[in-house]
Amino acid sequence: MDLSPLPQDQIDALIGAVRRAAQAEIVPLFRSLPPETVQSKSAPDDLVTQADLKTEQQLTRDIAEILPDAHIVGEETVAEQPGILENVAAPGLCVIIDPVDGTWNFASGIAAFGTILAVTRNGQTVFGLLYDPLLDDWIMASMGGGAWYCRPGKEPERLQTAQATPKLEDLTGYLSLFLFPRDRQSIIASGFSDFRRILALRCSCHEYRTLAAGRVDFNLNGMLKPWDHAAGALITTEAGGVVRMMDGRPYTPMIQDGAMLAASDEAVWEVVQSHFADKLGV
Repeated sequence: MDLSPLPQDQIDALIGAVRRAAQAEIVPLFRSLPPETVQSKSAPDDLVTQADLKTEQQLTRDIAEILPDAHIVGEETVAEQPGILENVAAPGLCVIIDPVDGTWNFASGIAAFGTILAVTRNGQTVFGLLYDPLLDDWIMASMGGGAWYCRPGKEPERLQTAQATPKLEDLTGYLSLFLFPRDRQSIIASGFSDFRRILALRCSCHEYRTLAAGRVDFNLNGMLKPWDHAAGALITTEAGGVVRMMDGRPYTPMIQDGAMLAASDEAVWEVVQSHFADKLGV
């Protein structure tokens, strides 16, 4: 199976497209969103804004020029045309876009949101980008090339996940209860006190950024949309971490059911998986 990385000029072009779109369509509207441009999708707190829609539209146009043979799967387009999601598993290249990850935070004036872009080749992620529009910096990874923190005008810094002792009382991680079945939520929560801290940012972009940078030890997630996880899973792995489904299967962007655990290393993955497996019914 061909899993060759993208050429550097295409990577640079994709990063440039994300930066331009975010600076034009997202940043000017932060804490300035007209209320009438905020709408609910599947639930009252599942939001879409003018920034989401315009950013995805701009990126779709730019990506079609950079990678004309690639499928493009955008979160907001899939909301209107669910069948497009099948292109994640299609042969060849596919670019997956989350134009504003953490839309609830963005619409609420909370500065924890970002733009996520992943490129898959034959169903496997070969490039991932986690971009912060407010600070204009990003974390990226190509398959086999490590994970890197980048800022304009600065040399990239290679990232390494945390080197934690695999003891629950020493571990800090992300777990959003509302992403798990309601009948499991109280059971899952009963295990929180065994950890140092359980957090939730409501933003996959920044949860994966902090995991790859060694600030937290794990991220356990019960909702597997490829625009939330394809880039972050690759970046975590390239930073030295471990990403698998809770039942032990390798994670791929084509998997959309079940629970997935990203951890700083194998020992942490094992201890967190063991702690939550029964609570999740795995």
